[in-house]
Amino acid sequence: MRLLTSALLAQLLSTPFSAALTVDAQSADSLKSAAKTAAASAVKYYNDRASKLIPGKFDGTWWEGGAFFTFLINYWHWTGDSQYNDLVTEGMSWQGGPNNDFFTSNYSSYLGNDDQEFWALGAMTAAEQKFPDNSEPGSASWLELAQGSYNDFADRWNVDKASCNGGLRWQLYPVLSGYDAKNAISNGAFFQLAARLYRYTGNESYAHMAETVWDWSVQSVLFDNQTWFINDITHISENCQDKGDMQWTYNYGSYLAGAAFMYNKTNGAAKWKAGVDGLLGSVWTTFFPAEYGNVLTEVSCDPIKTCNRDQLCFKGLLADWLSKTAMLVPEQAGTIIPKLQATAVAAGKQCSGSGSECGMQWYSSTWDGSSGIEQEMSALSIFANTLVSFATNGGSSPGYTPPSSPGPVTADDGGNSTSDPTGGQSSGNEYQPPTEKPITGGDRAGAAIITLLFSTSWLAGMAWLVVGGVY
Repeated sequence: MRLLTSALLAQLLSTPFSAALTVDAQSADSLKSAAKTAAASAVKYYNDRASKLIPGKFDGTWWEGGAFFTFLINYWHWTGDSQYNDLVTEGMSWQGGPNNDFFTSNYSSYLGNDDQEFWALGAMTAAEQKFPDNSEPGSASWLELAQGSYNDFADRWNVDKASCNGGLRWQLYPVLSGYDAKNAISNGAFFQLAARLYRYTGNESYAHMAETVWDWSVQSVLFDNQTWFINDITHISENCQDKGDMQWTYNYGSYLAGAAFMYNKTNGAAKWKAGVDGLLGSVWTTFFPAEYGNVLTEVSCDPIKTCNRDQLCFKGLLADWLSKTAMLVPEQAGTIIPKLQATAVAAGKQCSGSGSECGMQWYSSTWDGSSGIEQEMSALSIFANTLVSFATNGGSSPGYTPPSSPGPVTADDGGNSTSDPTGGQSSGNEYQPPTEKPITGGDRAGAAIITLLFSTSWLAGMAWLVVGGVY
């Protein structure tokens, strides 16, 4: 082990470090160049993955593929660079599954609602930005994939109203630890998807569900619409009265963007204006802290460098949703855009690892030593989405022409993705939660035994792989 550590140390010490990405947020060319660098790095990680024979599948995680393709769609939208479009189409369509709802049998046994939702939101982004539909015969449109996923979530909501008077569970089956939980992101992302479908199609049933999810959320312990504070999670076994209060960017962003879509569709209804204004205030205070130079920060893990793979993606998601909010709520663009610009400049300085690898601590001008596809994805998102500054409030940059339809389009103003409001319901396997019963000491003991047996088997398997030379 000491020899391995010494070898790695020697390699690190001998590796030349590149200069940081110098980003001029007032220059579209500079932002496009930074986004191109981050996109190339992220795609290289994707192409080098062990699971590359399965289009769209990441190693060790599934949901991140939805975020990855969303960020590449945004990259194409804002820069016009289409070199990754075929990769996006292949991955998104492959993972759409036989029922066109991103709920394939390969992963459905361990998925959470939030995992599936990120793919659905990616499909919605493709529809709203007129990303070309898959031309292969029999392929679903992006809108159809989003609608099919929505129908799954709506079905789960409707058949599980007895627990905590509504709300989506985090995970779908009792064998999963998150089955007992209702969390902010599962409900916030569902709210956002419903809001976006309402704006795109004009179908009032989507509006009704968006209202229902929002109202349930603010009546629960998850979301206080007086302080605009969002808790992360609550548990059914505690009658949804407990709360985990870890602060994450994507929880706020999911509800913020949904409120922005509703605000835009309802011509500035007071309810949604209050939501946008209140949530933005909390986002600025919590995630753009003065102590970190008012730069976007994942405050629960960035400063202590404990962000896991999931959490490394969250800032990229918020950057995307802030950009959309700037387009949908123009009176807030003047507040949002300077925050995005300052963060893009700061993030460029953090991209100073070997080969311009990007780290996680965007507020620091010194590379933090971390690297990976998630860091590149979030950097790509902030660079590409900051180009919104040249498509709203009269912003411009020499030589840069914004997309002809910069804002999220609808079926009434250029959207051409075909609709199928019945998608996702043809499997015959509609979600049916099992009959609830109190968790007993015997249940806990049994779960512990199963966990022990699984862990022992896993360790034995890993030992066999190591001895066999696989690693």
